[in-house]
Amino acid sequence: MVKFFENKNVFPFKWDQVVHGFWQRYPNPESKHVLSEDVLQREIREKCLHSIRMFTKTNKLPKWGECFIHNNVVRIVEESIVDPTKKILTTYTRNIGYTNVMGVTEKVVYKVNEENPSTTVAERSVWIESNVFGMSKAIQAFGLQRFKINSARAVKGFTHVLNSLYGTNVANSSVGGIMQQKGKLKEALKKTNYKNGPLIVQ
Repeated sequence: MVKFFENKNVFPFKWDQVVHGFWQRYPNPESKHVLSEDVLQREIREKCLHSIRMFTKTNKLPKWGECFIHNNVVRIVEESIVDPTKKILTTYTRNIGYTNVMGVTEKVVYKVNEENPSTTVAERSVWIESNVFGMSKAIQAFGLQRFKINSARAVKGFTHVLNSLYGTNVANSSVGGIMQQKGKLKEALKKTNYKNGPLIVQ
């Protein structure tokens, strides 16, 4: 049985800026657990850039994890495909150590946001599996929760890198700025008189 999870993030930067920043996202304030980064292969096939990189990362283990894993350093393989014509960056990452305890496979698709072409949407999917007899469901649940936390940190760190490269006054300003504008819009709508009755703002 496999745990599946997906979410979506919007970066207030153009697609080409996000792709450029993607190769420079480490180090950042949220990436202290990333110990090393190595390019294993890079080539152009059918006008698309194919890359394979390996990351060495560390993560704090729970007490039960120490029974199965004696070293909290794990290697992650990242395969990516950049299609400049379609403006799509697709990445696949997976751990290559301790896969019997917990295997995590993540797919992220970065593409131009149809609702706002000046921003980039990242559609993220993850599959978590475990082969530990009697504990697979608990380990998968733990892996899912850990992934959600790490994913939020990754987005925050990547946004920091993009802000450092291009400044915060790009596209729709920062994510915080977007939320602030949304809040102001809600307040303005609530104060508006409508002939056809009140407008419900969620």
